[in-house]
Amino acid sequence: MQSQLSFSKQNQTGTLYLVPTPIGNLGDMTFRSVEVLKQVDLIAAEDTRNTQKLLNHFEIETPQISFHEHNTQERIPQLITKLQAGENLAQVSDAGMPSISDPGHELVVACIEVDIPVVPLPGANAGLTALIASGLDPQPFYFYGFLDRKPKLQVAELEKLKDRSESQIFYEAPHRLAKTLQHLVDVYGGDRQASLCRELTKKHEQFLRGSLAELLEWANESDRVRGEFVVIVSGSSKGDQDDEEPDYSGLSIEDHVDHLIETGLRPNDAIKQVAHLRQLKKQEVYQIYHHLNQN
Repeated sequence: MQSQLSFSKQNQTGTLYLVPTPIGNLGDMTFRSVEVLKQVDLIAAEDTRNTQKLLNHFEIETPQISFHEHNTQERIPQLITKLQAGENLAQVSDAGMPSISDPGHELVVACIEVDIPVVPLPGANAGLTALIASGLDPQPFYFYGFLDRKPKLQVAELEKLKDRSESQIFYEAPHRLAKTLQHLVDVYGGDRQASLCRELTKKHEQFLRGSLAELLEWANESDRVRGEFVVIVSGSSKGDQDDEEPDYSGLSIEDHVDHLIETGLRPNDAIKQVAHLRQLKKQEVYQIYHHLNQN
């Protein structure tokens, strides 16, 4: 087991800070992120040209070094050496959280292996930003990110995901959106509810909510398939609508949840299913099961 005290004065090395950047609106940059970028010795950036625009806007003069998917193996030893010498580094991607569909994870692992503190800063994230405004159930959710670009492999991925009960989060480029939606319709069915979210936090931010079939029709006919997309797809209701569902009316809510957990469901999924079957609010079942707010 390894224990990290992020801000201990006894740390003998520099610190790697994981700094999120805005996903569109520069106003979403946090005060803390700006301060960290000003105070560190070096910024490892996915695209130094893109990051320089951000640095110029906030009058940050810290030098940069490129760190992207094509030079990871070369850069990691160099960055580790600097950190071990006592320098503090910040790692940023072009937009949002480092490591989430962007470079960064390998550097984090390398730092952990040699006991260099890794300090994450909270900030902008496209997937969660889209999820909370999608209108679909935000809890539980399953983040997948980018699907494979090859059609056969993408369909194979979706076949493995189609029966998951969580709301699912995907990222997609505009020129691949229609093909991906077609595969979703083919595998999940056209009736599954979903939301398309584009240009998040920007002037032309747009949410489209409806069935997968409706969203596919929009993507095929619209001249506004521009900007990066977050695709939120509702979880599968398979099992919730079984015609031969056993009669649980004789069980208390607590026993009903425990029974479903014993069948293999996770506690949150069991609570969600009990709420659906008994036509109750999920929060109400959660409070009863966990004995919250009860005298």
